[in-house]
Amino acid sequence: MEHKISIYNSLTGKKEILVPRNEHYVGMYVCGPTLYSEPHMGNMRTFINFDLVFRCLLHAGYKVKYVRNITDAGHITNSAGQEEDSIGKAARAEQLQSLEIVYKYNVKFQELQRLYNMLPPSIEPTATGHIQEQIEIIEKILENGYGYVINGSVYFDTKKYMQDYNYGILSGRKVEEQENETRALNNQEEKRFFADFALWKKANPDDMQIWRSPWGDGNPGWHIECTAMSTKYLGKQFDIHGGGMDLKFPHHEDEIAQSCGSFGCQPASIWMHANMLNVNGQKMSKSLGNFFLPKEIVEGTSSLFQKPFPPNVIRFFMMQAHYRSTLDVTEKGLEAAEKGMGRLLEAISLLNKLPSSTSSSVDINALLDSFDKAIQDDFNAPILIANLFEAVRYINLINDSKETISKDDLIKLTEAMSTFVYDILGISSEDKSQDNRLGPVMDLVINLRDQAREQKDWTTSDKIRDGLSAAGIIVKDSKDGTKWS
Repeated sequence: MEHKISIYNSLTGKKEILVPRNEHYVGMYVCGPTLYSEPHMGNMRTFINFDLVFRCLLHAGYKVKYVRNITDAGHITNSAGQEEDSIGKAARAEQLQSLEIVYKYNVKFQELQRLYNMLPPSIEPTATGHIQEQIEIIEKILENGYGYVINGSVYFDTKKYMQDYNYGILSGRKVEEQENETRALNNQEEKRFFADFALWKKANPDDMQIWRSPWGDGNPGWHIECTAMSTKYLGKQFDIHGGGMDLKFPHHEDEIAQSCGSFGCQPASIWMHANMLNVNGQKMSKSLGNFFLPKEIVEGTSSLFQKPFPPNVIRFFMMQAHYRSTLDVTEKGLEAAEKGMGRLLEAISLLNKLPSSTSSSVDINALLDSFDKAIQDDFNAPILIANLFEAVRYINLINDSKETISKDDLIKLTEAMSTFVYDILGISSEDKSQDNRLGPVMDLVINLRDQAREQKDWTTSDKIRDGLSAAGIIVKDSKDGTKWS
């Protein structure tokens, strides 16, 4: 049985009940990674949040086709608003071929998916695998009069589009205001209007990826790939389009323009945007020195944190903020999440030891309903966690013989706790059992290594460290002692 889910729609600015276009089926497209570098932790927060959405939709009884693309080609808009061959630029910097760069960072991304216990999407298409579909949509845009060709490149004609549609409908930006804030186009600019964007870029002599097209050799623009892949696998109109808040403009705004310009309709009924990640009260930025990668925090190699944190803890920490809220990563916050998750998992481990009674002193059905209501209200993970801790309090009181629970209710509570912690929040039970087994052993090993270091027996110390490293266990020495992950 399907449960109604209310979702905040960025397009309308209000919560709406999800009503799939095809009954029982939900089509969801999420913008995936661009493979010229490793995703940073802010990117991973977006992917983890949409993994939560995917899990909640499945739990609600829907059959979900979850499409998340991989950008492995194209001219991508940089921070200066210019389209550049970012993958080729990275390849030249690392003295590799573009396909080597793409493969290298795709392997890293797939590893991060497993590390953070993310369900694989239904389809994970690549831009390079859909060049023909992109060309066909560009041809349709030109045919409808919303694009123009110049010097072998194709641009979207925003002024013409604005005569028929609302450009800025998603982001709320007004072109007139942007024009006042933007420098006049210089003589070297090809496009006619500052808000026009590339659908196809003529190949430059140093481009490492080049495809043939009706307009000459070149590369697709950044935005056209998502329009091509979302419509190929989900249709011209589908249920949910998601991504990070930073993609709302220009990427998602231009996707809407491309869909209207080619097919005459909005692509998605509901637009969802996950918010940004701050670190110690500041926006994550390389220039501020608070930038870190998803594996660095797990391995303990980031200078921002005194110790490593397991992926389960990081995921649980992220679930404590709503996906539409900014999240501030601090060491204290991570430590609190680690303790909280420990309490939650300890309570779950108590469930099969609890004595059952003839009746329950608490309304179990109401408690379990609160779990479902939380995720049905715009995937509200923080409220779900608060309700789970109410269950933890009850479990501990039963264990202390201060409350009672019937056998049937105990079965229902056990199943629900497992479902919502492991299947919905995505906490990995495997990590938990491994930590419980390894903990005492690792304490002994680390103690032996510390003794060797105190005695300046560097050979033994290094041998222990290297042996642990070979087993996939990272040891980090700090002023607060030796930590492992």
